[in-house]
Amino acid sequence: MKFEKKSLKFLEKYLNTSSPTGYEHRGQEVWMDYIRPYVDKIEIDHYGTCYGIINPEAEFKVVIEAHADEISWYVNYITDDGLIYVIRNGGSDQTIAPSKVVHIHGEKGIVKGVFGWPAIHTRTNQNEPTPKIENIFIDCGATTKKEVEDLGIYVGCMITYPDEFFELNDRYFVCRALDNRIGGFMIAEVARLLKENKKTIPFGLYITNSVQEEVGLYGADMIADVIKPNIAIVTDVTHDTTTPMIEKKKEGDQKCGAGPVIFFAPTVHHIIRELIIDTAKTKKIPYQRAASSRITGTDTDAFALSNGGVPSALISLPLRYMHTTVEMVAKEDVGNVIKLIYETVLKIKPEMKLKYH
Repeated sequence: MKFEKKSLKFLEKYLNTSSPTGYEHRGQEVWMDYIRPYVDKIEIDHYGTCYGIINPEAEFKVVIEAHADEISWYVNYITDDGLIYVIRNGGSDQTIAPSKVVHIHGEKGIVKGVFGWPAIHTRTNQNEPTPKIENIFIDCGATTKKEVEDLGIYVGCMITYPDEFFELNDRYFVCRALDNRIGGFMIAEVARLLKENKKTIPFGLYITNSVQEEVGLYGADMIADVIKPNIAIVTDVTHDTTTPMIEKKKEGDQKCGAGPVIFFAPTVHHIIRELIIDTAKTKKIPYQRAASSRITGTDTDAFALSNGGVPSALISLPLRYMHTTVEMVAKEDVGNVIKLIYETVLKIKPEMKLKYH
């Protein structure tokens, strides 16, 4: 799939806009501006989950959903010498932190800092230290706690990585926070295609970009109760397990470039999943299969378990190096996830059977 210039411009701007969990509003503004021409109505809830609606008066409701938040850090403690210790906001990986540049979102604006680490020369003849939450720290160039606070930095300030979007070998998109703003991009593209291809659908379609997935699926849990959908199709990322140090017997066998990953799990509704698989087969869209025990760990679970049970399914995008600043996805897979969701939406009918018996 070849991407429109306006689509790529949106993707770059959206990914480069910091949207840490609990502070997603800047990214959500970029997302809403993009989908506005393609939907009939836009809503936003108290915590920042946004959704565009096509056919808002329809009784039968279908959600296509992604999550908007990225992992980050909180300022947790400032030493008398002006060094900053942190706690996680989401699943931030302490092992990649040393030597990374950070943006500290202070009360006076963004302040640059660096995660410090002792030089290799000073670690000779001792047990090699491992980065842990207890020993990683940020240096913002201050020498006292007061200097830090004079910069507008206090306990509770958010910290993000500034790493920006680029394309690699004309095959991959690379950026921090592809998990899962790439999902927000993909569902926005579905809305664009429906509009530009002048497709009509016999139900209300809710293109939903949820907040706070990284800390417990909270945004999806809240918005499911607001929308009360009849069907939910969720997209998120999953691991490319072909890179070193990943055990396929545990994590499954998924690969970037081999197509969208359709999940099998207790919270995944059989009929919706089979509709997606049938769509992939008839439209000749490559796909992969993956299994998840108990839960998927994605917003699929929140929708499936809401409102007495909502038929829900999960289409995932293979991704390398999850929760790092160099997350990678295959451009081909992104296009195929968009196509699969788009074609599946066109097959949904309000009268379709959703009960197993």
